[in-house]
Amino acid sequence: MLVLVYRKCSTCQKALRWLEEHKIFFEERAIVEENPTYEELKEWYGRSGMPLKKFFNTSGMLYKQMNLKDKLPEMTEDEQLKLLATDGMLVKRPLVVGEDFILTGFREKEWEEKIRG
Repeated sequence: MLVLVYRKCSTCQKALRWLEEHKIFFEERAIVEENPTYEELKEWYGRSGMPLKKFFNTSGMLYKQMNLKDKLPEMTEDEQLKLLATDGMLVKRPLVVGEDFILTGFREKEWEEKIRG
């Protein structure tokens, strides 16, 4: 299982603590230094069954500065994926890539079901 995180993010810290407390093995990747590629994002989005908006860090400063709330509806999925691949700060975190699931953000109940299920 791959977990993409931003170490300064309190939600990511909480998520990592949860994984360690539950003794769940995972590979950690720094989302800013090693931003997901367009190809990775396209694959994960396809597997996730989630709307593409769920992959955006909608509460992030960059998202707000770029005025993406208004721009995203006008963009194609392909354009949105390419934009996500430009900066890890645009991507919702933590981003978890499991064998048969993709999770964005940390919601303990959802993690219990999908990861420990």
